[in-house]
Amino acid sequence: MIDLKSDVLERGVLKALDDAARQQEMRERFDVAACELDRKLATEPDLLLAWQTIPLESYDIELPEQIRSSWIFILRARVATIPERHPNSHQRMMAYRGTGDFQVWDGAAWRSNHLAGDFNRPLEKRWISIPTNYWHRSMNPPENLVVVSFHTATEEDLIEENGDPLTSAPTHQRRYARV
Repeated sequence: MIDLKSDVLERGVLKALDDAARQQEMRERFDVAACELDRKLATEPDLLLAWQTIPLESYDIELPEQIRSSWIFILRARVATIPERHPNSHQRMMAYRGTGDFQVWDGAAWRSNHLAGDFNRPLEKRWISIPTNYWHRSMNPPENLVVVSFHTATEEDLIEENGDPLTSAPTHQRRYARV
């Protein structure tokens, strides 16, 4: 896991993504998408989460060159997600609305990262950087939690594996599809 307080290069990438996400036009776009995703969770009670892609050209400022896709997710309140990893992408994720505990497996234990969707909070209290192939999960947010995510894999290529970090063996693999 990356320590955002000491990794100057990664902090620079997150600052650039944060600047892009702070744009008024993007916040309006995120709000519209979050409402649509809220409705989707409300009408499909078996869904644990829902998502939409955000075209990179929607951002009015240049994103870091390694960013290949952008997403908005909503995670259902009081539900833990199963462990997942992305074998082909470094994920950078920001809490946009709500609070949550995003845990990353460090090889021996789950490490909590408590994030809140509040632009007034420090970067490390809103963002998490999850390197390629690191197991991660969300733990029981108190309310539906909206996150904005950036990946180094394209929409078409992003792979999600679910499984057990103790064995490091994936039990399921899929590519995300457009909603």
